[in-house]
This record gives sequence, structure tokens and C-alpha cells, in this order.
Amino acid sequence: MGSAMFSILLPIALALVMFGLGLTLTVGDFTRVLKYPKAAVVALVCQMVLLPAICVCLILLFGLDGVLAVGMMLLVASPGGTSANLFSHLAGGDVALNVTLTAINSVLAVFTLPLVVGLSMAEFLDGDASLGLQPAKFVQVFAIVLIPVVLGMAVRGRFTDWAERMRKPVKIASAVVLVLVIAAAIAQEFQTLLDNIGTLGPVALALSMLSLAIGYFVPRLFQVDRGQSIASAMEIGIHNATLAIAVAISVLGDETMAVPAGIYGVLMFFPAGIAAFLLSRSRERALVCP
Repeated sequence: MGSAMFSILLPIALALVMFGLGLTLTVGDFTRVLKYPKAAVVALVCQMVLLPAICVCLILLFGLDGVLAVGMMLLVASPGGTSANLFSHLAGGDVALNVTLTAINSVLAVFTLPLVVGLSMAEFLDGDASLGLQPAKFVQVFAIVLIPVVLGMAVRGRFTDWAERMRKPVKIASAVVLVLVIAAAIAQEFQTLLDNIGTLGPVALALSMLSLAIGYFVPRLFQVDRGQSIASAMEIGIHNATLAIAVAISVLGDETMAVPAGIYGVLMFFPAGIAAFLLSRSRERALVCP
């Protein structure tokens, strides 16, 4: 399977996921932020400002450069992953806040992701290699992220019963397609992955652990309640590696740039799982000993 096939299949697979997300969303998921503005604002500032700054520090600390450095920034600029809701539920988080943050992040990423990636390319790539903030790239990100979500929401609004019935089949189908396409992408770049896992593995783990910690403890410092802080931790701590891979391969045309997201997409389940376990245990203790 060649690069041309990936450039076709990955956006389709991602569009399926985003359409499935749209089927689960309502306008209320966006307006619900008015009920807990502090929790949402703190989480969004952490994700949009704090995490990119920390990722730059990790890139410098571990000596990454070139395409791999841009790939890490692309990953950190991507919104929360689709599994954040599941981990939040397991950890006892406020899943409604997760849904709201995912909805808002999916919209904001259309604007922030090209900005972060453009600046990263200007910083870490040679002038000739840098794509900058090309309008065509911006439009492609817009098309593969936001349009399917809007279509899904429109379908849910018009055919609510059908949307409810289709949520699970669409989720399963999109997951299967994603697994197959990403597995093929990783297989094609397997040697590149092996060559870089020694360098990128520690960076990916450090990013995952720091994202989870920041997502939980920063809201707690601002006296956000525990359930909402857990939701924030999972939303911020679980980046959408699929989106980063799709943008790297199909929009930016660089499969090596997708390698950091590929490594992170595998390794992040370990810190996320441990965090969910520890947070759920501490929640149980809090309930027993108020």
C-alpha cells in the first residue's frame, strides 16, 4: 500500500471517526460550558498554551530536530483523543465535561493546529522545507476535522432516532478502519519507527505523563472540583494520535512526521491506564472517608 493510498484512506477513516463524534453531540454540549466556565477555560488554556510550551522544552531536552520535532508539535496540537471519554468514565471523571471539551477542541483545532504546525516548521525545518501557513493546508485540516463533525450533528438533529441507533455501528466501523489503516501505515514505516523508538519513546512517555499531571493538578490549583479535574486530565492527557497521523500523511505528505504520533498512540495507553486506576482508587477512598 503506497503513500497515495494512505492519502486517500486516512482522511476517510478520520472523517468516519469525526462523523461518529458528531452523531453523539448536540448544541447543548457546546453551551453546557456556561455551567462550568472555570473548569473549561482552565483545561483549554492548559491544552492550547501550556502543553505546546512543555512539548518545546521536551524537544530541546531530548535533542529532537527536523521532521520528528515537528511531528511531536503536531501531536501536542491535536485535540483530545476519542478514548478520553472512556478513560474519564473509568476514573470517575465528569464525562459531560469531556464531551464538551472534545466538541470545543474539535472546532478550535481547525485554527490552532495549522498555526502550531506552521510555527514549528519555521523553527525546526530548513527554510526550503518549511510549508508555512499555506491556506490550502488550513482548508484541508478544516475539511477532515470540522466538516464531518458538523454533518454528524446535523444528521443527529434531523434523524435523532436513527443517529442513536447508528452511534455504536459507526463507532465500531470507524475503529476497525482506523486500526487497519494505521497498522498498515506503521508497517510501511516500521524501520523508521524502530530507528527512532529509542529517542521518541521516552519523549512520548514524558509528554503523556506530564499532560495527565498538568490536566489534573492545574485545575485542582484553581479549585476546580475533583470530577471535572479528572475529566480535564483525560482530555488533555490523551492526544488524538490518529488526527496527527492523518494530517502528517495526507495533508503534509510526510510519513516520517507521523512516526512520533504512531509511537505515542501505542505507549500512551500505559500512563493513561495507570492514571485512571489511581484516580478511581483515590475517588473510592474519598467516598469512603469524606
